Amino acid sequence: MSILLTGSIAFDYLMSFPGFFKDHILPEHLESISLSFLVETMVRQPGGVAANIAYSLGLLCEKPRLIGTAGVDFEEYRKTLERAGVDTSGVMIIKDKFTASFFANTDLSNAQIASFYAGAMADAGLISMHDLNLTADDLVMISPNSPDAMIKYALECQELGIRYIFDPSQQIVRLDEDGLVQGITGAHGLFVNEYEFELLQKHTKLDAETILKAVEFAVVTLGKDGSRVYKRGKLKGEVPVFPPTRIIDPTGVGDAFRAGFLKGYVNHFDLILCAQMGALAATYCLEEMGPQSQCYLMRDFVTRFRSLHDDRGVLDALL
Repeated sequence: MSILLTGSIAFDYLMSFPGFFKDHILPEHLESISLSFLVETMVRQPGGVAANIAYSLGLLCEKPRLIGTAGVDFEEYRKTLERAGVDTSGVMIIKDKFTASFFANTDLSNAQIASFYAGAMADAGLISMHDLNLTADDLVMISPNSPDAMIKYALECQELGIRYIFDPSQQIVRLDEDGLVQGITGAHGLFVNEYEFELLQKHTKLDAETILKAVEFAVVTLGKDGSRVYKRGKLKGEVPVFPPTRIIDPTGVGDAFRAGFLKGYVNHFDLILCAQMGALAATYCLEEMGPQSQCYLMRDFVTRFRSLHDDRGVLDALL
């Protein structure tokens, strides 16, 4: 079984401003606003939902196939992902564009001014599931991406009889009602956070029960309160977060959770065990700066997991 991860591939440019944005804004002159901020620090981090999930799956000894579009500045990023065990052969380079980029400037009060450049991600629709030599055993993850590409991939997976997990998250508001309904009703699984689940109901005009019954399983993440796991519309259980030793940066925590869950799922583990693995993978991410800074070996993962949960030896299969 191969895991194919479709979704965004991006760079995050994170800047810190040693002051307060509010001190530079004149409310009576908003119509002619012109601002410039001298930042104190800037870091560039690899990011993007699909790439973040791929990185954590690589740490968990999978070799996921990353499927997406990137720009002419991707080669260094490609090498980093490949060193982590990711198959990047499915990344299409758009030669006249840069990789999608997120620019965020944060002040001392944690107020943020941000911009997102779609770049090469806007061309994700050029990729087709029909060209990827998929088999019935493969599992496709459809994560936030160019909206037209997300629905295209879902419909193509349905045509091909390929299982896919729908993970619309921040693109829910950009996908139309028909597209969202098509994405959900043909999906094998669904990932959303609690707020996104409410948005999904609003934008599809479907109630929670209908959405949950449409998929084999669904996971609703709850931030610091863990996650809820559903199987064929019924609540299977709630899984708490895995206690961190420190909290550094929440960026990419949800992506790491998905990776941990998928690692268990492709090994046919119980859904609750999958979510517990997701919780630990998320905590490893939370304890480091950025979505791809964590590093651990599988034996370390299993040992730490067993410090809290009794897997009754099931995780021995991963060692």
